[in-house]
Amino acid sequence: MNHTSPDPSHLPFLEQMSFDPKPVLKIDGYLKPHIPAIATRYRQMRDWQQKIEATEGGMERFTRGYDRFGLNVGHDNSIVYREWAPNAVKASLIGEFNDWSRDSHPMTRDAFGVWEITIPPTADGKPAIPHDSKIKISMVLPSGERIERLPAWIKRNPPENERHVWKNTRPVKPRAIKVYECHVGISTPEKRVGTYKEFTRDTLPRIKKLGYNTIQIMAIMEHAYYASFGYQVTSFFAASSRYGTPEDLKELVDTAHGMGLTVLLDVVHSHACKNVLDGLNLFDGTDHLYFHEGGRGRHELWDSRLFNYGHHEVLRFLLSNLRWWIEEYHFDGFRFDGVTSMLYTHHGIGTGFSGGYHEYFGESVDLEAVVYLMLANSMLREIYPDHGGQGIITIAEDVSGMPLLCIPTDVGGLGFDYRLAMAVPDMWIKMLKEKKDEDWDMGNVCFTLENRRWGEKSIAYAESHDQALVGDKTIAFWLMDKEMYTNMSDLTERTPIIDRGLALHKLIRLLTQALGGEGYLNFEGNEFGHPEWLDFPREGNGNSFQYARRQWNILDDNLLRYKYLNEFDIAMNWCEDKYGWLSAPPAFVSLKHEGDKVISFERAGLVFIFNLHHSSSFTDYRIGVEVPGEYAIVLSSDEKKFGGWERIDVEASRFFTTPEPWCNRANYIQVYIPSRTAIVLAKV
Repeated sequence: MNHTSPDPSHLPFLEQMSFDPKPVLKIDGYLKPHIPAIATRYRQMRDWQQKIEATEGGMERFTRGYDRFGLNVGHDNSIVYREWAPNAVKASLIGEFNDWSRDSHPMTRDAFGVWEITIPPTADGKPAIPHDSKIKISMVLPSGERIERLPAWIKRNPPENERHVWKNTRPVKPRAIKVYECHVGISTPEKRVGTYKEFTRDTLPRIKKLGYNTIQIMAIMEHAYYASFGYQVTSFFAASSRYGTPEDLKELVDTAHGMGLTVLLDVVHSHACKNVLDGLNLFDGTDHLYFHEGGRGRHELWDSRLFNYGHHEVLRFLLSNLRWWIEEYHFDGFRFDGVTSMLYTHHGIGTGFSGGYHEYFGESVDLEAVVYLMLANSMLREIYPDHGGQGIITIAEDVSGMPLLCIPTDVGGLGFDYRLAMAVPDMWIKMLKEKKDEDWDMGNVCFTLENRRWGEKSIAYAESHDQALVGDKTIAFWLMDKEMYTNMSDLTERTPIIDRGLALHKLIRLLTQALGGEGYLNFEGNEFGHPEWLDFPREGNGNSFQYARRQWNILDDNLLRYKYLNEFDIAMNWCEDKYGWLSAPPAFVSLKHEGDKVISFERAGLVFIFNLHHSSSFTDYRIGVEVPGEYAIVLSSDEKKFGGWERIDVEASRFFTTPEPWCNRANYIQVYIPSRTAIVLAKV
């Protein structure tokens, strides 16, 4: 899939309404037959942009829907509430402030189905609806039925005297992102829901020490069911109250910025919770307000509702939602969840992707969803330009390999910065489940890690939250299983299983980061080999928090071997920070020896050497090197502080090139590379 991407210097063809297939855009042969489809996507995005400009005064105003809809407090403390509910024939605002009276605060309707009410302040000048009081909108349908819903744009705005005062500016956009995927609720060793404040105090310093420059926070958008992992959103503008207040979340983001950490929100625009009373489903009594009606509006596997991305008001809602999290909470970007489900009408259900381009530009593509993602990325670039290196970052969770996903929208792409390399963790888990170490295929490992489109950035990872969930096992658990409970103390025997587990856990991570992409991701706790899967309290486990927590206590216990994996993760990340291999061009792999189980490649001026053989160590092993000179070890997985056997004298080892071709390189060096060990060399 290492195909050529479009050249951004050739734009005119996308503006042509009748398309001339001459190669005015430098594009590879695979894409040429699909240029009309690419042009159609682009034209539909431009049509929406022009319509929004004409009817709304531009994207800047359109994407501030939260200033018009929902509840907003005026300078005089009057409250204006607006809600889009065209099917309703009557509406009123009810709540604790008016003893839930359905008659005292009637709303008026405009020609577009938007209901409105202005509530003046009290006699002493305070808002008539007290802070933190409960409210709903009560509506009467054409049938005479009365329904009551939580406001769709509810956001729990605090009064002015409680608003967070921001101390830190947004950090400069990272050269290459190293993402720490995390969940506030599980970030405590105690059997309960953790808080924003605890995460700020206890977890952020750990992340900074580990060398990650970006955090991606899950399950922030309000969701009724904790065990949904935040993926069944009920209130899109509300920060989950189970972890604390909005001001606590703002303090978390502000503190992270002060540490130089970029903060991404795991945003869920691929679907919505089907809850009626506290969600968007059947909001005005119809099933097609925010969603498609009928089967097209329902995800059969997720049991959730699917947005109608072709509707003007739905675009206002979703695009404004992105703005809200940036403006109100100062998030630096988004990881878009479930992008594959959005891109295709089959949502990826029961469908494999062969890589054939008919799959990406055929009838199964949901053009409205594709255009929405283009609009979202285009809007974020337009409103938050990359001035001073502080632009917005967007990541797509797409397993299909959609071409042009990470190409700018002005040349027909979807506009994301990064895509998740979802085939990589699948490969590692499959190998650990199904193959003996001696049967590992070095060629397949390298192919999977390198298999990405030229010019489109990928985030490589060995495991994310998906691999940690109950029903699967983390890599540490696949490697060491029950011995993690009996043999992870330095006071116990170092068994072959533990020895293998410690060694391969490190090699898998370094190989993935160094060869697999232009960004890297790790899920919270997996860096030190967290011993258990992740399972939220639910009926099936007796509503237990036993597995819905991170056991930092075992990492902090100096007698346990988890500390070795954690120290290697720190060294790996800070080594990348120094040498910058993630932002360097893709590696040149000079060796993938099936018998010896040795992989060697060069990237960012470094030489990476991996011996994955289960028993064989090699002396004077020849490694091809392009640049002549003297090399020294800058990282070795075999060091004692990383749980290794210290078979290599890191300080004393020096390697000098011999000017003879080897493995398609101009020179070679000879190294000692023990079994299940990785070393990284840099020119002295």
